[in-house]
Amino acid sequence: MAKTKVLITVKTYPTLSNKYGELVCTAGFLEDGSWIRIYPIKFREKPFHEQYKKYQWIEIDLVRNSKDYRLESYRPYSHDTQIEVVGNIPSDKKSWDNRRKYVLNNVYNNLESLIQDSKDNTKYTSLAVFKPTKVIDFTYEEVERDWDREKVQQFNQFNIFENVSDGIPKIVKKLPYKFSYTFEDINGKRSKLMIEDWEVGQLFWNCLSKQQNEQKACVQVKEKYLDDFAKTKDLHFFLGTTQQHHLTAKNPFIIIGTFHPKHIEQLSLF
Repeated sequence: MAKTKVLITVKTYPTLSNKYGELVCTAGFLEDGSWIRIYPIKFREKPFHEQYKKYQWIEIDLVRNSKDYRLESYRPYSHDTQIEVVGNIPSDKKSWDNRRKYVLNNVYNNLESLIQDSKDNTKYTSLAVFKPTKVIDFTYEEVERDWDREKVQQFNQFNIFENVSDGIPKIVKKLPYKFSYTFEDINGKRSKLMIEDWEVGQLFWNCLSKQQNEQKACVQVKEKYLDDFAKTKDLHFFLGTTQQHHLTAKNPFIIIGTFHPKHIEQLSLF
């Protein structure tokens, strides 16, 4: 695919991999509006000027990820492949309209239809924009607080052998809570999906730093994602599958990001 221009719309919270250490899954749109997944990326090891933000355009050398049957999946040519930030779409009113041009080209509102497309071997759809008909709740549940010991040991070995800079945090903090949306689709089908967006994790840590209390921090995260995004914004989900569960899970999708512009105001004709 060579040098490719991508509008970043998804960055998942970092995870630990036995093979690569700490990784981030990135996804976004090509200039023609089609989805693309970029994985793996050792994001926090990248120089600051390569650490892209959402709704920035990047250029990167990509090749098809031959180990992943999902058609949207590509990987950097190498872990050292440079990433160049070449533009952005900011968050003012006009720019939200520009974001819509890329994000809202193909929107699902029927979850069963999306799942069927994910199982269709001519599509294997693994990235999608989804519009919930009704958001029921946003919940948080306590989970295991420590990374798997084997993965931590493997991560430390990468640090030794790859001479990771002292300026890079040794290991990303594991989120002690799982955040999820409960919602209905256009047919009234109710689902509960976990959200793995980097932003929800960072919001939790920011709130915890201010509140010094985990429950209060979780309540503030809920206020943002339910009372603000779900009740006052035109909320859409970015949905994605994991390669491990794509073909086996009844519903292989999780929420990997949100799109939440203000509602478009309808001008009166009279």
